[in-house]
Amino acid sequence: MSDQLTPEQTCRKALAVLDEVEKAVVGKRAALELVLLGVLAGGHVLIEDLPGLGKTLMARSFATALGLDFTRIQFTPDLLPSDVTGAPFYDQRGGDMVFRPGPVFTQLLLADEINRTPPKTQAALLEAMGEGQVSVDGKSHQLDPAFVVLATDNPIEYEGTYALPEAQLDRFLLRVRMGYLPPADEAAMLLRRLDRKAERVDLQRIVDAPELLAMRGALETVEVAADVVDYVVALVNATRAATQVQVGASPRGGLALVQLARARAVLSGRDYVIPEDVKAVAVPALAHRITLRPELWVRRVSADEVVASLLAATPTPRTLPRQQNATGAGPVQAPAQQPGQNPAQKPAGATR
Repeated sequence: MSDQLTPEQTCRKALAVLDEVEKAVVGKRAALELVLLGVLAGGHVLIEDLPGLGKTLMARSFATALGLDFTRIQFTPDLLPSDVTGAPFYDQRGGDMVFRPGPVFTQLLLADEINRTPPKTQAALLEAMGEGQVSVDGKSHQLDPAFVVLATDNPIEYEGTYALPEAQLDRFLLRVRMGYLPPADEAAMLLRRLDRKAERVDLQRIVDAPELLAMRGALETVEVAADVVDYVVALVNATRAATQVQVGASPRGGLALVQLARARAVLSGRDYVIPEDVKAVAVPALAHRITLRPELWVRRVSADEVVASLLAATPTPRTLPRQQNATGAGPVQAPAQQPGQNPAQKPAGATR
């Protein structure tokens, strides 16, 4: 297989992965797409929701369909940093100290209930997630290039839990919530379980680790117009200027928006980004990166709602769909929106 893939080839493979995972995870196509966007963008995903909604099943299914080595760590209050990263031990045969890799040395790591372990152990993942390596006794050990963390977080229990620090939340490319199944989908899930007469769903490998890396490389060929970049910057700056927000999104939030928008463009069969790609990933990419003012907690206003309101208030650029011209240029930019013009009105041929 070639080391390079086109966005069109990546789209076909990504859709096949989604279809395969959906055999096990029923009725959650939108959440599955967000998780896959995070994996394609080379980031880590925080899955925050109630128990029993299929978070672990989702992670295991993605590992199978993507052909990645899978390791699960159950985070508990007594878990030590060395239980995650590994530690040196004395080799009696050679008389030397030898590093024994921990479970973080894998390709897809499920950090289950990450908020149940103390901050010291949570911090053991920071270097792995940010730098792709683990440092022990002054030596750095590289992780697999395909390494990705899918972490689950139970938001309803506070006894024996430790809130994730802002520095670690910022390491997650996006946060996903699954929610309950609609009654029809829940009935379909139960019927599937009765029909197969087995607990587990046998999934097939669709790609492997080298193919996944090639799919990630295809994102770098996706064009991002200057007005879309300005739109991303405007959204990030809006989180810093909002009166409801105490601490806005970091520059890493803008990078996350761009890469996730590129991934969504590929998943939609395009090799260029449109503003709708940015809109679709703005809340998952930015909401967990901001800190609200204390009075909003009392009023039960969520970060998702604040980012959604900022998204609605930020003017959207009008980038027209790609039109092949003599030079084969990328997306054509429409004239700037005039003052007083209704942003909901679309020019002829515009995509909104």
